[in-house]
Amino acid sequence: MGSNNIEQLLEKYFEGATTINEEKLLKDYFSSANVAPHLQQYQAMFGYFTQAQTEEYSKNILPNAVAKTNKTIWWSVAASLVLMFGIGIAIQNLPQKEKVSGEYGTCDNPEVALQETQKALDLVSEHLNVGIKSVSYINEYENSKRQILK
Repeated sequence: MGSNNIEQLLEKYFEGATTINEEKLLKDYFSSANVAPHLQQYQAMFGYFTQAQTEEYSKNILPNAVAKTNKTIWWSVAASLVLMFGIGIAIQNLPQKEKVSGEYGTCDNPEVALQETQKALDLVSEHLNVGIKSVSYINEYENSKRQILK
């Protein structure tokens, strides 16, 4: 086979456009002893392809391997369920705190309740006034901006 024809087949091969018969021709050419000197760099590559086709997997594949993985999955699911069940029981058996009426701000004396309410409202009012001062600065900024833009 001519060197030009092999070079064209190599170009097609590297572009991925060769047929199976053309690849067989390339493999036969590079496995022969009369390879053109400028194409000898490809001889090792096609030699490897030929050698790789004859390799066989020598390890035995266990038919029970799939069954073992399924058993492992089921054991994992069962262990997870037992763990969740145990955590649920432990949380349920934790000691409960007793409710004390004084903790929630209830008062029996109306005068004390009025004083506590006034303290709370004064605190809210104080913080609200700080917020209103900040808004007044924003209003002053808007008024200045309008005067400059007119």
